[in-house]
Amino acid sequence: MITNPTPQRSLRGHRPQRISQRDATISGYIARLATRLTERDRWLARMLYEHRVLTTHQIAEMAWPSVRAANMRLLRLYQWRVIDRFQPFLTYGTAPMHYVLDLAGAALLAREEGLDLRDLDYRHDRATGIAYSLHLAHTVGTNGFFSALTARSRRPDAAGHLTAWWSETRCAKHFGDIVRPDAYGLWHEHTPARTAFEWFLEFDFGTERPDRVGGKLAGYAKLATTTGITTPILFWVPTARREARVRRALSAALTSLDDPSLVPVATSSADFLDDQHNDPTAARWQPLNARQPAPQRLRLAELGSAWPHLPPLAASSTDPTQAGNADPAGALLPPAPLPPDPSDRRPPR
Repeated sequence: MITNPTPQRSLRGHRPQRISQRDATISGYIARLATRLTERDRWLARMLYEHRVLTTHQIAEMAWPSVRAANMRLLRLYQWRVIDRFQPFLTYGTAPMHYVLDLAGAALLAREEGLDLRDLDYRHDRATGIAYSLHLAHTVGTNGFFSALTARSRRPDAAGHLTAWWSETRCAKHFGDIVRPDAYGLWHEHTPARTAFEWFLEFDFGTERPDRVGGKLAGYAKLATTTGITTPILFWVPTARREARVRRALSAALTSLDDPSLVPVATSSADFLDDQHNDPTAARWQPLNARQPAPQRLRLAELGSAWPHLPPLAASSTDPTQAGNADPAGALLPPAPLPPDPSDRRPPR
């Protein structure tokens, strides 16, 4: 028996007021909005344009001191239509809020680049459509890997920092005719030697047969032959059992290549936990050598030493499409993985 029903007004009170989609792209509104946004807000808009979707926890660990502080600002950006959001249904528990770029945010990015919104290759229905995509979990998982690297870079005791992070879409524009990695990353270590390490990421959810995973190495060998650049490939798998099966398939694929040295491979598992279990830079990566026993687990920055034939990356190596260089594959350059420092100036509401 219901003795204290919920008032009708309470069923509607949780939805924040937002401007209409039509008003969100008007020039006057975009001009006023530009005065309200901080550099961190603009960075977030570029990150969502590049990587499509980020969860509350990923955004908070990358750029805000706490989840509460992030939620307060994300709500404001949602009301202004800089970002949009959705919450996937879970059979058990509650999913975090997922954020995508909204119309006003895309319009603002286009104005900053001197482009029209249609030149940005952005559509709101396509941005929010990822909520129904069969690849949503894979995209969120891949972004979670790099958001953890970004969070690690911001720690006072960080041994290095993430310099570049390309999305699957950007990788496909550059290399898609040969291979389609899930992401590209570049890490700089704060050691006296100031080493750098770059890699392609294959984020595995265990949905493909191991032999099909191993079959990807032929494409990476072709890419290395075509470009003359040998880039390691890191395979992230969900369980240690899955890692063992994938390693056997990768080992068989390596032996079938004409030159296995063109495809340096290392694997790691989400089951391989240590004191820093959420730290992808920890000693959890196991290089693969088809002719030698498996070596010990290495840190991310130490993986370069596992393949002595690789030329060392200079400490000054940066993202090849940083500001000042034209990006032939897209209108916007990839944003810096690390957010700008918080502004001392509080923007007007």
